[in-house]
Amino acid sequence: MSFTYDHVGATRERGFCPPGFHPMNVRTRIGEGEPVFRRASEAVLTWEMHRAMGVGIDASAERAEPGVDVTVTLAGLIKAPCRVVWTVEEHRRAGWAYGTLTGHPECGEEAFLVERTGDGTVWLTVSAFSRGAKWYARAGGPATRGLQHAYARRLGATLRRLCAPHEEF
Repeated sequence: MSFTYDHVGATRERGFCPPGFHPMNVRTRIGEGEPVFRRASEAVLTWEMHRAMGVGIDASAERAEPGVDVTVTLAGLIKAPCRVVWTVEEHRRAGWAYGTLTGHPECGEEAFLVERTGDGTVWLTVSAFSRGAKWYARAGGPATRGLQHAYARRLGATLRRLCAPHEEF
């Protein structure tokens, strides 16, 4: 399968959105400190964040790496084939992005990036550029984009829950 758009890897450039696509940028505070950053990074890089949210993930590898094929299944009905286009694992940043492949209801790229700022705060940023590829995604227009934003906010809430300290009794 091939990518359905031209600007493969462009989500590395913050704020970039090709002409004819719709941008998305949702930032969620996850917590504070190095342990939260490490936990969040691992949850993002191993698909755990997506699976904990209830999204079906069928990936050709256990971790996100460039070239890994991923099929995301929503509500057991919508199958969205993607391929990881970049990853990053640095001292204060970790994450990845995938691009849409033939058969995906959308066309574009989405990135999931965990960052630890200078004050120790850990953030998840979900950024994307997309446009409808299948008729129902195009027909949804602004409602489809609203669902994408809600999905990104829910990912942040799920990651925050996964990284919350667990109290022992």
